[in-house]
Amino acid sequence: MTESSPPSLLTQDIAIQVFRGAENGWNPCNPELILQAYAPDGDRAEIVSFLTRKWTRELSYRLIKELWTFIGNRIAVRF
Repeated sequence: MTESSPPSLLTQDIAIQVFRGAENGWNPCNPELILQAYAPDGDRAEIVSFLTRKWTRELSYRLIKELWTFIGNRIAVRF
């Protein structure tokens, strides 16, 4: 299982692991981690520049997700 492709049927524990993985990718404020998870084919330089500017302004940035619901292989979270 990877963060980008959850199993076909989720349990609550697996759903939590999936979205916690996203939190753990964002919270170190490391653009390279974000690129690996979300934008493997995107314009890397532009994305790194955007995230660097974002985190320069948002010094206390922290992504927090909460499991709202899940069914099958879909997860809904609140930010």
